[in-house]
Amino acid sequence: MTTLEERPLLPADDPRHYRRALGCFPTGITVMTAAHANTRVGVTANSFASVSLDPPLVLWALRTDSPSLSVFHDARHFAVNVLAWHQEDLSRRFAKPADDKFDGLTVTEGLGGAPLLDGCAARFETRIAHQIPSGDHVLLVGEVMRYNNFHREPLVFLRGDHLWLDQPTIG
Repeated sequence: MTTLEERPLLPADDPRHYRRALGCFPTGITVMTAAHANTRVGVTANSFASVSLDPPLVLWALRTDSPSLSVFHDARHFAVNVLAWHQEDLSRRFAKPADDKFDGLTVTEGLGGAPLLDGCAARFETRIAHQIPSGDHVLLVGEVMRYNNFHREPLVFLRGDHLWLDQPTIG
């Protein structure tokens, strides 16, 4: 006999419990970057996803109240810096407001001036294809123009914590 675990279903209007349930899904951690009018921005995001292989499209979500929104809105490109297992410090740095999150970092200028971080697991440089308002976020869809795979283990986010995979590199 098969039984289902019985628990009451929760309404989705409780952000704290809803967020805790979403935290059961492990994700990679990225730092999204862009530049416009001599201003560079970067934000930590775990909402990164592949959309299409042909054409190569990726997306991520940015809160509508983010101080970085105007730069991402006006930029023509954004970069996806997929953090490697040893970059928890960068995840935390770009998750908090700061005057210059890039201070003291070695960065390379990517397409449209989007900063590229050193030491990542992978990087994607995109041309912004769509910006879609979605609730309290904006979905940014980018067409991947070029990328790097550095074959480093990724940093992972699960239940509000930073983790890394303890296994040899695959592929």
